[in-house]
Amino acid sequence: MAGVRANLEHPGWVRLYPINFRYLDSKEKFDKYDIVSVDAIPARGGDQRRESWRPLMGTLVKERHLPPWKQRRAWLDAYVEHSMCRLNQDARNTADSKSLALVQPREVGDLKLSLHGGWTKEEQRKIDAYVNQLDLLDDQDRTPLEAPRFRGAYRYRCWNKRCRGHEQGLLDWEFVVLQRRLRHYSDAEKRHELKKKFLDMMCATKRDVAFYVGNQAKRRHVFSVLGVYYPER
Repeated sequence: MAGVRANLEHPGWVRLYPINFRYLDSKEKFDKYDIVSVDAIPARGGDQRRESWRPLMGTLVKERHLPPWKQRRAWLDAYVEHSMCRLNQDARNTADSKSLALVQPREVGDLKLSLHGGWTKEEQRKIDAYVNQLDLLDDQDRTPLEAPRFRGAYRYRCWNKRCRGHEQGLLDWEFVVLQRRLRHYSDAEKRHELKKKFLDMMCATKRDVAFYVGNQAKRRHVFSVLGVYYPER
């Protein structure tokens, strides 16, 4: 989960990991654009990204929800930046570079859809390890996350004058949930509905679209789109 600090004396991005969102208790459930309070400790091990924290889920309290879009803009517009090229360069050159950002594209060319093909060995290893860890803590049946039918990737150009374009995988949880809701649709129908929402609607010219982007702990130069910010202009 990624967000920004509500403590305005210490603004900035925060990554909370791990959170097994599907199995949160009812008192721990929260939605996108909720304000929550939670105790956390700095991430350990192989994750040295400055924004990464390990949440102590027993302390999490949902405070309130921010309805679209006016209240959300008050919190997030100040974080919007315009050069994905600069973020990539910083990630290559600086060990402590920013690993989360909200980037406004100059133009969105396409949402590329391809058959998923199942989890990689590394992805499956992480899923299995986390499920097995949870099984040790309680006796609730834990079902490993099923791979969606399609992978998605945005193709866009940022506002850097020399930008040659970016292609970044889409890791938005809503992208997976929508595919589950469309499980009885044909592949052609799924493609149509996914593009209708994540390209035609979210990236319409009437919106101030921006992409939440984040990189990987082991591959800091690889950024993905974690979600879409799309208030109307």
